[in-house]
Amino acid sequence: MRRFLPALLLVLVGAAGERALKAGVFEPPRAAPEFSLTGSDGADLTLSRYRGKVVVLAFGFTSCPDVCPVTLGTLARARKELGAEGRELQIVYVTVDPERDDAERMRTYLASFDPSFVGGTGSPERLEAVRKEYGILAEKKAATAGYTVAHSSYTYLIDRDGKLRALMPYGRPSGDYVHDVRILLAQ
Repeated sequence: MRRFLPALLLVLVGAAGERALKAGVFEPPRAAPEFSLTGSDGADLTLSRYRGKVVVLAFGFTSCPDVCPVTLGTLARARKELGAEGRELQIVYVTVDPERDDAERMRTYLASFDPSFVGGTGSPERLEAVRKEYGILAEKKAATAGYTVAHSSYTYLIDRDGKLRALMPYGRPSGDYVHDVRILLAQ
């Protein structure tokens, strides 16, 4: 199996005008690694389930105090800003904290941002394998109230055909997602 790390990206930030993606681009695009997890919606969660839609794949956890809620809030705004086109966008959020994040907890958490968002959980070993395929780092760290998980905070943009197209860094505004999703939807 191949690992997809951010170092494999060619970053094109608006260099070629309006048709260029604002996120870092995978050149050439390649198949996003498939996985099978327990979905927060009660169904098996696989990427192939969303063929025909653009997918934004994010990794995080429901107890995250800052980065994850900002990212999910940004993605919820982007989906809303897309209007009717937002139905062609699927947000998939894979946990880095399987000890606390069961399917029900993820469903409730994600619904507070957008009820269409789907979370993925599973055994620590299965989730570790998914993180490895996507080059996601996650490390459990002691905290005042138990523990937290330090983790990679970028998101992947996957086109309708299941190909990795771009990597969006943390902190980008919803408008950047709207711009890039519209380009991917038009292809």
